[in-house]
Amino acid sequence: MDGAREGRVPLGRYAARVGRDRLLATLSDVGYSFDGGATWALEGVSLSVGARERLCLMGANGSGKSTLALLLAALRAPDEGTVELKGRVCFAEGVPEPDAYRAARRSTGLVFQDPDDQIVAGMVADDVAFGPENLALDPAEIGRRVERELDRVHALDLAPADPAELSGGQLQRVAIAGAMAMEPALMVFDEASAFLDVRGRSALARVRGRLADVCAQVWVSHAPEDAEEADRLVVLERGRVAFDGPPAELLADAPRMRSLGLEPPFRLRLFEALRSRGWELCPPGSDDELACSIARILAKGGGVSRPVRASRGAKASAPSGDAAVFEARDLGFSYGATPVLAGIDLSVRPGELVAVVGATGSGKSTLARLLAGLAEPSTGVLRFCGADLATRAGRRAASGRIGFVMQRPERQLFAETLAKDVAFGPENLGLPGVEVEARVEGALGRLGIAELADRSPFELSGGQQRLAALAGVLALDPEAWILDEPTAGLDAEAAARVDALITELGAEGRPVILITHAMERAAAADRVVVLADGRVGLAGTPAEVFSHARELEAAGLGLPAPLVFARRLRELGADVGDPLTFEALVDALGEVGCS
Repeated sequence: MDGAREGRVPLGRYAARVGRDRLLATLSDVGYSFDGGATWALEGVSLSVGARERLCLMGANGSGKSTLALLLAALRAPDEGTVELKGRVCFAEGVPEPDAYRAARRSTGLVFQDPDDQIVAGMVADDVAFGPENLALDPAEIGRRVERELDRVHALDLAPADPAELSGGQLQRVAIAGAMAMEPALMVFDEASAFLDVRGRSALARVRGRLADVCAQVWVSHAPEDAEEADRLVVLERGRVAFDGPPAELLADAPRMRSLGLEPPFRLRLFEALRSRGWELCPPGSDDELACSIARILAKGGGVSRPVRASRGAKASAPSGDAAVFEARDLGFSYGATPVLAGIDLSVRPGELVAVVGATGSGKSTLARLLAGLAEPSTGVLRFCGADLATRAGRRAASGRIGFVMQRPERQLFAETLAKDVAFGPENLGLPGVEVEARVEGALGRLGIAELADRSPFELSGGQQRLAALAGVLALDPEAWILDEPTAGLDAEAAARVDALITELGAEGRPVILITHAMERAAAADRVVVLADGRVGLAGTPAEVFSHARELEAAGLGLPAPLVFARRLRELGADVGDPLTFEALVDALGEVGCS
């Protein structure tokens, strides 16, 4: 049957150039619908992946990236078109071939957006061993693979751990190790770095580099730096292929990237901003190339006449004078005999934005659950507006007043449609129907997802689900907010809407505790708290915290990109101070350029 259908899988330009014998996957005119053809998640998609190719798949939220990843990983069949995987036709003329799909799955690895979806065992080592065991490999070989792959993702020390006690970033590394232990011919990473810290993302990039001579790779990402690693970039727009070619071609075209819902690289955004201020610069091929060009221009102008102060562009001081909304003193929490947090002191006042940063496993999400009243502290004092969150009565008193958006937003979604899901909270507050409807419309509109109101939340992309969870909390109109990685997996436009919402909440006097791996977002906060091994390692204004580069690096964190760029300029003889945000860097260079 496969041989008879093979000729029905036409080859595109890329596939024809590579040759059929080197192709691991070929999709032709593929379509996929969640609702029987009323709308299409993918439509007319043709794509091939060659042996040992490194392909980056990008697109705005809801463009079909994750759906396409599932098709390539042989975990889902389309509704139309043809699919050939590992040399066998798996789908043609509306009919799947089960044997061909089973064979393809044995040689394909997939790491989901949510690693919980693929964790199956009660111990990390057993989970990584699960796939090789199902291949009936020799126990010694299984043990070798488990140790090798956990070491590759810097998680060897987690081998005896219970996955239920790991952070989201740690779980992601375990899932990657489990997929790689199968030694697949094709590895598919669906936003695998979304919840990883700087050290984890670097480790993942190194792993992908080591796999370059071992297997083909497809990774879904919103990050321009991930695209730069790839041999080829494919961008989806509303379920169709909008770009397929060398990454450098698109990454040098900021207007086109924005039209596709993508954020241009840092160097390109800075180049545009400076050109608009009269700087005569050539389009840069790297951050360092741009830094050298700027330094040469400044040198010709006689150098910098006055550096910008270190705190420019960031909040210089925290609001003071008002009573604390959240107050923690010597706060501690343990899972059984395992301590997770210890000696935490934290005070958050009305309208204050406090960013909590730290490596994966440092205790950030556990702290968020405690502050939200979803877990009982093991030691210390924790109060919200005077209510003691260490007691059931205190947690009941705070219930409904604290808005909490979890790291995994799909865990907060349950209703038949998005509109019904967002309406659930206001309805349970006993609000009249007119008010409930107004809150639902307002929340969906404020987050730019009104057109998804009648969709099932379980048919949405990961980024859309994150916005949906935010909308559900927004409709409750809480007094204080706790956001655990709210922009992870979001495209540039959606992330900007979330940033705007956070700013608006602060202006309304509502405190926001933001847990993030994005250092530029932390730099825009009033205060930054750095967790390391369950304790507060650093705390203060962004300028104070980010002046401790060595301590941050030791904690597995980095510096905001504008500060890194400014320090490179200083090495080249151009001192523009220590701007922490993109806007502050542009202002600093604008002033210098005009001096």
